[in-house]
Amino acid sequence: MEQTEKTLYTLQVYTENIAGILNQITSVFTRRQINIESLNVSPSSIKGIHKYTITAYGDEETMKKVVRQIERKIDVVKAHFYTSEDLFLVEVALFKLSTPLLLSHPEASKAIRHARGRITEVNETFCIAVCEGTTDYILALFHELRQIPDCVLQFTRSGRIAVTRSCQEEVSKFLHERGEEI
Repeated sequence: MEQTEKTLYTLQVYTENIAGILNQITSVFTRRQINIESLNVSPSSIKGIHKYTITAYGDEETMKKVVRQIERKIDVVKAHFYTSEDLFLVEVALFKLSTPLLLSHPEASKAIRHARGRITEVNETFCIAVCEGTTDYILALFHELRQIPDCVLQFTRSGRIAVTRSCQEEVSKFLHERGEEI
């Protein structure tokens, strides 16, 4: 049996701000046994509309089906999927690092600066570094800092946030075509 190559897709889903809609959206992935890689939810630029940015691996046909199923939900305004090339995207990472180890290993602070990271808080025990970029970019810094044993005390990264490369979001076009005010 031939195995199709899986691509990381980013879905953008616009909904009314209704309790329980997140569960309805994620259940579409669960029923299809698709693992969500990252999920970010926030108010959108349109009043009363929330934006879900979801990443998941799959093939194009599966993503089309997922989008259609999500759009059937009554409180969903619009859903669309994209490849990374279609988007401007970023993640944010926080690194809690050992201050003594950071000070004794200049290559660590050099790696943070090289990754355009910044140190936002320092005390005698730990410091906090913030870095933004693509997943690969952030994970490369994480692996570089992990080369110093016990330097990374905690690490977390946000889900992907993204805007389309087109001038107007799909939901804005959709609402404009329906004659709704944006």
